[in-house]
Amino acid sequence: MLDDTDPIHPLFKGAPQTTAFNKLRKRIVRQTRDAIETYGMVERDARWLVCLSGGKDSYTLLAVLYELKWRGLLPVDLLACNLDQGQPNFPATVLPEFLARMKIPHRIEYQDTYSIVKSKVPAGRTYCAMCSRLRRGNLYRIAREEGCSAIVLGHHRDDILETFFMNLFHGGRLATMPPKLLNDEGDLLLYRPLANVAEADCEKFARAMAYPIIPCDLCGSQDGLQRQQVKALLDGWEKNTPGRRQVMFRALMNARPSHLLDPKLFDFAALARGEPAEY
Repeated sequence: MLDDTDPIHPLFKGAPQTTAFNKLRKRIVRQTRDAIETYGMVERDARWLVCLSGGKDSYTLLAVLYELKWRGLLPVDLLACNLDQGQPNFPATVLPEFLARMKIPHRIEYQDTYSIVKSKVPAGRTYCAMCSRLRRGNLYRIAREEGCSAIVLGHHRDDILETFFMNLFHGGRLATMPPKLLNDEGDLLLYRPLANVAEADCEKFARAMAYPIIPCDLCGSQDGLQRQQVKALLDGWEKNTPGRRQVMFRALMNARPSHLLDPKLFDFAALARGEPAEY
């Protein structure tokens, strides 16, 4: 599927011609394709709105999706989209110039949600939660206007793990970012094709490709301290036991309702002696 002699999409032109980079590229492409197939993301005549923030993850997502499409392995129409939310010092020309240079169909949308967030969030609180909600609403609108059936985000394996532990520690529930989600209205799907990909691989890939990275803290507000604490905890576990993140991630795909405590997922009341248990 991914021989070194194969042609590659223009998004990969200028890539390092090293064995290490080729292995990295193949691994990310393989893991993305596995997620797309495992979670049934491809629909007939689908059009995807691929969200591009300018961060390492979204650049990696865009490149890999076009690589799969280039090889005939992703039969969908792709439209890249950046939502400029009016953050101070946002480099508005970076993404349009990059997408035009790469000949990627795209839409750049300006919506000053930053002013709304600034006026409604109390001093000292982070803007991220409200900013995210407003961004999601605008992306749903854009997807409908563009005739897209799905919105595609660049969340990776580590985002999913961090969200799981944030829900566990602070939300009192076992939940995380699913790789595939239907919106409340039932007319749009939300996909996370990088669900199997490690953040470290996204970082290595984007750095090797020298993509024009836009920082995510232009507004001066950082993601909640809770997420940073969880990230530090996972980093410590990974340092002490390399591979721990991947083991925990596999656990999310290997749930046993009968060995948890939720009576809505397993009928404990009906469990009786003398009958075969259904686990």
